[in-house]
Amino acid sequence: MPIHDWTRVTPGIFHATHNRWLGAIQDHLNDGVLPSDYYALADQSLGEIWPDVLALQSVAEEDEEPTDWSGSSSHGVALAELKPKTSIEVQRELEGYPSRQRHITVRHSGGDRIVAIIEIVSPGNKSSRLAVSQFVQKAHDSLQRGHHLLVVDLFPATGLVPDGFYPLIWGEPYLLEEKRPLLQMSFVTGSVERGFIEPTAVGLQLFDMPLFLTPERYINVPLETTYMEAYRGVPRRWKRVIEAPA
Repeated sequence: MPIHDWTRVTPGIFHATHNRWLGAIQDHLNDGVLPSDYYALADQSLGEIWPDVLALQSVAEEDEEPTDWSGSSSHGVALAELKPKTSIEVQRELEGYPSRQRHITVRHSGGDRIVAIIEIVSPGNKSSRLAVSQFVQKAHDSLQRGHHLLVVDLFPATGLVPDGFYPLIWGEPYLLEEKRPLLQMSFVTGSVERGFIEPTAVGLQLFDMPLFLTPERYINVPLETTYMEAYRGVPRRWKRVIEAPA
């Protein structure tokens, strides 16, 4: 299913689909995509963890047996040696990383360790300078705490975010492509931070992006399949608006 032009409808219509999409991703991840000692939960509102996101947790403590990655997922767990097949890869070495590792063991109220966060950008994230600043700051905080991060942004650039969220999160310039002005971004934290970027556009299918569980290992998040499931629930009245010829 091609990506739709969500600027045609009110933010509330997308927000409803956004919530269904996060739920569909949660279902797929917990139903065989993730290794058995990881799980995903939507709508985390724990301390400084973002609301309306999907957080992945590991139930294993540091002194327990490591995850068995071989055959642990019906969809397969890809190794970083294979490299995600995104259009763009960037990386940078960080100074002072050992002091940052203390933040990896941020835990929710059940005591389980958060390892990664999925964020689907909403119109509200680009609606004001404050909203943009808060979104970027939370992305920085997430990476500093050792949480790998996947950001899916299906909304065009605005005057407040003229080049998309990537340069604001990564801190380096980026020129949006005219034919593919939307971005899917996966960020990996560690002694070497890496970013994997896939430009896309309305009318193209979503790319199943890598989400890292450790600095070396990742899963591929079924964004296209889950987007289709979420879109099924859009009221017909609004589907006619979204799907009308340009």
